[in-house]
Amino acid sequence: MQRMTGRLRRRVAGERGAAAVMLSLLLVPMLGFAAIAVDVGSLYAERARLQVAADAAAIAVAQDCSRGNCGDMLATAQSLVTANDGDATAAHPELTSDPHTVTVTGSTPEEHWFAPVIGFDSTAVSATATVGWGGPSNGTALLPLAFSWCSFKAQTGGGIPSTTTLQTILLSKTADAPQCVGPSGLNVPGGFGYLVTDPGTCKVTSAIHRWMYSDTGNGPPSACASKDFSAFLGKTVLMPIYDSVDGQGSSGRYRVYGYAAFHLTGYHLVPGQFSTQNKLCGQGQGSNDKRCVTGYFTRFVELSDAWNYSPDAPQLGSSVLRLIR
Repeated sequence: MQRMTGRLRRRVAGERGAAAVMLSLLLVPMLGFAAIAVDVGSLYAERARLQVAADAAAIAVAQDCSRGNCGDMLATAQSLVTANDGDATAAHPELTSDPHTVTVTGSTPEEHWFAPVIGFDSTAVSATATVGWGGPSNGTALLPLAFSWCSFKAQTGGGIPSTTTLQTILLSKTADAPQCVGPSGLNVPGGFGYLVTDPGTCKVTSAIHRWMYSDTGNGPPSACASKDFSAFLGKTVLMPIYDSVDGQGSSGRYRVYGYAAFHLTGYHLVPGQFSTQNKLCGQGQGSNDKRCVTGYFTRFVELSDAWNYSPDAPQLGSSVLRLIR
């Protein structure tokens, strides 16, 4: 027994060097697999972070440009890329004018943990984002109101809004509301009208060059509650601008010319429930029976998915942004 044990020990001792050699031979492919598992995974994670950074930078630059002043595009892009991926660098944004787009590319070197063993110290990672914008062409307005071209023209001089001068706009049914002419050359009565809402909501979906139907009556549509209007006090919403009307009563309709952004500061639609202030529409006898809204047209960038844009849509100070890639 002692003789057999001695032989076994001598045999194991003699194979210790062989095990070391096998381990050294396998170490390189093992590190190679680690490089694939860890370093490649790290590359994908960095690429995702960089894509978020490029998306944010492209949206920020597009917002500035859609408002009419691109500013220092590289500084804007770099600040957003840095905020989302601290070591990344932004290339100078690329602009196109027809259609309006901006493209931002971010890049960063990704240092590897294991890949240097097989000859790869780092990999350049990059991500590109393109954002397009234009005037709203169709979408869902959050309030069932349509403004006339003359109301828009009276406050803006027919151009793109550039001031915050408060304006009181009277409803179509108010006796002393002025008549006006839109781009079509047809008479458009009053300042704006109530619209037939989407089923079960206080919202209205429409598109340029199409007709919206009028909701008759002195008060807002029946689907609307006071909270639907109060929720947008002090906020800016897109409203359809109409350039012509057709029909009468319940068959009346408004033709959409384009969309403008209106900042709502007050309204007096029905005394009590739908009102922010008595005699908001003016002083004198019967002034509390008038219907109006107060606020101003302004520049605005719409980011929600509720709106689409078209290069051919009228430019009335509002823009819709979309991430293209």
